[in-house]
Amino acid sequence: MNPPYVPQIRLFQQWLAERRGLEFDDYDALWRWSTTDLDGFWQSIWDYYQLQSPTPHKAVLAKNVMPGAQWFTGARVNYAQQVFRHVQPAHEAGFAAVIGCNEKGRRVELSWPELRHQVASLAQHLQAQGVQPGDRVAAYLPNIPEAMVAFLATVSLGAVWSICAPDMGTNAVLDRFRQIEPVVLIACDGVTYGGRDHNRLGVVAELRAALPTLRHVVLHTNLAEGEAAQLAAMEAAEPCASFAAAIARDDAATAAFEPVWLPFDHPLWIVYSSGTTGLPKPIVHGHGGTLIVGIALKNLHNDVGCSYHPNSWGERYHWYSSTGWIMWNAQTSGLLNGTTCVIYDGNPGGSKEKPDWTTLWRFAAEQGVTFFGAGAAFFANCLKAGVDLSTCGDLSAVRALGTTGSPLSEDAQRWGTEQFRRIAKTETQQDIWWCNISGGTDFAGAFIGGNRELPQTPGRMQCRLLGCAVEAWNERGEPVIDEVGELVCAQPIPSMPLYFVGDADNQRLIGSYFDTYPAGHGRKPGGGLPMPPRSPAARGPLPPDGADPVLGRPGDRDLGVEAGAVWRHGDWLRIHTDGSCVIYGRSDATINRHGLRMGTSELYSAVEALPEVLDSLVVDLEYLGRESYMPLFVVLRDGLALDEPTKQRISDSIKTALSPRFVPNGIFQVREIPRTLSGKKQELPIKKLLLGQPLEKVINREAMANPACLDWYVQFAATRAAAG
Repeated sequence: MNPPYVPQIRLFQQWLAERRGLEFDDYDALWRWSTTDLDGFWQSIWDYYQLQSPTPHKAVLAKNVMPGAQWFTGARVNYAQQVFRHVQPAHEAGFAAVIGCNEKGRRVELSWPELRHQVASLAQHLQAQGVQPGDRVAAYLPNIPEAMVAFLATVSLGAVWSICAPDMGTNAVLDRFRQIEPVVLIACDGVTYGGRDHNRLGVVAELRAALPTLRHVVLHTNLAEGEAAQLAAMEAAEPCASFAAAIARDDAATAAFEPVWLPFDHPLWIVYSSGTTGLPKPIVHGHGGTLIVGIALKNLHNDVGCSYHPNSWGERYHWYSSTGWIMWNAQTSGLLNGTTCVIYDGNPGGSKEKPDWTTLWRFAAEQGVTFFGAGAAFFANCLKAGVDLSTCGDLSAVRALGTTGSPLSEDAQRWGTEQFRRIAKTETQQDIWWCNISGGTDFAGAFIGGNRELPQTPGRMQCRLLGCAVEAWNERGEPVIDEVGELVCAQPIPSMPLYFVGDADNQRLIGSYFDTYPAGHGRKPGGGLPMPPRSPAARGPLPPDGADPVLGRPGDRDLGVEAGAVWRHGDWLRIHTDGSCVIYGRSDATINRHGLRMGTSELYSAVEALPEVLDSLVVDLEYLGRESYMPLFVVLRDGLALDEPTKQRISDSIKTALSPRFVPNGIFQVREIPRTLSGKKQELPIKKLLLGQPLEKVINREAMANPACLDWYVQFAATRAAAG
C-alpha cells in the first residue's frame, strides 16, 4: 500500500524547518519571507532542488534593480543539463520522458535515454552546420515530442530557441522570425487539426525565401505517412535535411555529448507578445532564471512531482497547449524535475462538423494523466457542451486540474468539481483540487496560483506565489486589500525578461512594464543591495524620508530611484483578506459605467452562465470625456436567435450578478468573438475600431485565430459612425 501523498509545498516547508531553522505560522508568513529575504528564498530553491554549477555563484541577487536585476552571478547552468540529470533514475524506475498523441491516434513514447540520444544527435547536426552559442534557431512545429527534442538540442549548445505554431500563417510567423534573424529553421510539412490535414510546405518555402539569415533547414515529415509520401515531402522542401536522419546518429560522440555550461543569464528562448497591434514583442528569457522559476512553480505551486520519487510515483503531467502559447514552454518544464510529460496535438473540441469536448478527457484517461491542465475556455466549453466525464474512460489517476489563459468562472469550476465527485474513485477526487494560475508570456511564469494546502473558493486563485511580491495598487499607487487595483510586482523575479530583441536602450521593455510609476516608488529592500557600513556610534533610527536610502533590510521602506520601478503587469487584481485572488481582466480594457469601474471578466461570468450564450465580448467606448456607450456582442448556440426575451435574460443576469449600471446599451448577435492565436478576447482592438481608428492601425489579422470575423465588426463600426 502506498503511503499517503504529501503536498510538495509541505515537503519544502519541512526542509526549510530542518535545514534552515525557518518555521512559519501560515502561508502568508512564508510568502512574506520569500518576498523580503530574496537572497534567502532563492538560495533555498537552489539548494532544495540541488541545482548544479561547475562554478559557485558569488551572490544570489547581486543587483536589486528593475529592469536589470542580476541573479546568481558566477553560476553556470544549462536548461538541458538539468533535464539530463533525470535520465538514469527515471529510466531505471521505468518511466517515459514524453508521451505524445495526435488526432489520428498516433502515439509516440520517448524513454529518457532516447530523449537524450535524439537531443545529442540533433545538437551535433546543428553544430556541424556552424550553429554557435547565441545563434537563433527558429522552429515551425506543432505540439509533438519532436518539438521538445529540437528545443533541448538547440539550447544544449547555447543557441537561442524560438517557436511558432503551424496554425499561424506566413505573415504572422515572419512578423516574429524576421525580428530575430534565425540561422536555422526546423519545420514540419504540415499538421492535422479539427479532422483536416493542413499542408505547410508552401509556408516553409515562403519563410525560407523571406529570411535571408537562414543557412539551413531541417524538415520533419509530420503529415506525410509512408516512405513514398515522406520522400515526396522532402523533395518538395529541398534543399533541406531530414529531421529523422538528424536525430538518428549513433556513435561515440553522441553517447559522450554533454550540454555546454553557460552563464546564468545566457539567453534561452525568445517568446512573443500577442502582436495584437503592431509587431509582436520578441521577449528574451535566460537559462538560469527560467529554470529556477519553472521548477519552483511546477513543483511547489502546481504540485507536480518527480515521476520516480516515491511521494509522486508515476506522475504524468499534461497541460494542453499549442506551441504558440507560453503554456507549451510550461509543459516542457515538467522535464526539469523528472516528470513524464503527456502532450496532445490537435483540436481539443473535435472538428467543426463533429464537435467533441470529450476528446482531451478520453486522451487523459487512456494515458493515465495525473495532472490535467488546459485553458479556462476549455472547461467553459465542456460545461456548455454538457460533457459527462463518466463516459470518458478511467480518469481515476487525475488528482489535480489546472487552468489559465483567462479567469475561470465559478460555474465552470463547480461543474468540474461535481463531475469528479460523481466519478470519484479516490478521496482526492471527492473534492478535486484546482490549480488556477495567472501569469504571462512576459516572464514565463505565474504571479498568482495554487497551493494544495489552502482552502478552495470557486472563481478565485488561492494565493500569491512564493518569490512574487505581487500587490494590487489603487489610483494613488498604494497597496490595497479587498479592493480592485493594478497588479504590480514590487520585487524582481529571476525569470523576468533579459531584454527584447532589437530594443535600443531597453525603451520598449521599460515602456511595456516599468514606466507607469516613478522609479523607487514601492520598491522594497530584500537582497542584492548591501546596506552601507555604519559605525556603531552611527547606528540608531533610520534616516528620515528623503535621505539616502537604506538598502538590504527587509521591510525598512522604499528603495531609492536607483532601484528602478515596479513591474506593472496590466491586469486588474483583487487580493482578498484570506490571501486568495481574482483577476478581473486587462486594466486597459476597463468598463467605467456611471462612476463604477470593473474588469470585463465579471460581466462575462454573468453572461456566459446562461445556457444559450456560448461566448461574449464587451467594450466600453467612454473616451476623453465622452459618455459611456457599451455594446455587448454574444455568440449563441446554433439555431438560436437574439430575440427580445433572450436580450432580457442577458440584461437580468447582469443586473443580478453585477449592477443595473452595467447593463449594456445594446446587445448584438455575432458568429464569432475575435481572439488571438492563444485564445484571448481582443477587447482593446475592437474598442479602438469602434472609436473610429482604422482597422490596420489597431489589429494584426495574422495574430488572430479567426480574422475573417473582423468584417462584421468593421461594418458595425461603419454603421455606428454613419449614424453619428
